[in-house]
Amino acid sequence: MLRKSLLALSIALPSMAATAPMAFSAEAIFAGGCFWCIEKDFEQVAGVGEVVSGYTGGTNENPTYQNHTQFGHREVVKITYDEAKISYDELLKIFFRSVDPTDGGGQFCDRGFSYSTAVYALDGKQLEAAKKAKEQAAKDLGKEIATEITMAAPFTMAEDYHQDYYKKSKIRYNYYRTACGRDRTVKRLWGDQAYYGIGKTS
Repeated sequence: MLRKSLLALSIALPSMAATAPMAFSAEAIFAGGCFWCIEKDFEQVAGVGEVVSGYTGGTNENPTYQNHTQFGHREVVKITYDEAKISYDELLKIFFRSVDPTDGGGQFCDRGFSYSTAVYALDGKQLEAAKKAKEQAAKDLGKEIATEITMAAPFTMAEDYHQDYYKKSKIRYNYYRTACGRDRTVKRLWGDQAYYGIGKTS
């Protein structure tokens, strides 16, 4: 797989993720395919304090990059944000427009359950908001949405070398993202509503 080949060439470096200030106290958990990419996209969003790559949804209490697919985990990001600057509804809008939510078999060149899209709600309010956002995405696209909406399972932070991979291994990350066709696919699907880490949706 393209990503594993790139990882084999990478040198593990300390995480560059900053500790989120106290103002960034609200959280959201999204699965949008490769966590390198969705981490990068959401770190560009005003009001977001920290984005951490990890695993959730499976049966292993200690998932790793090597075994998470075996035990039914998805690659996810946990987003810490300031509700005074951006709402959960706005994050949901950005999320759906940064992925291909019609694809139930993975995302872009990454195939399999671990790369499929999902929203992991942390409470009932988030659950209802996510369901409404999914319905809106279906209306906007005129297509069935495959993204799973479910209550959050335990979150496990991914290995340090995955955190901020797009910063630590910029050339390899950019090659992977371009070769995987993520931005091209999102743009083709969403048109002017597409979001891929270059600013907020309108």
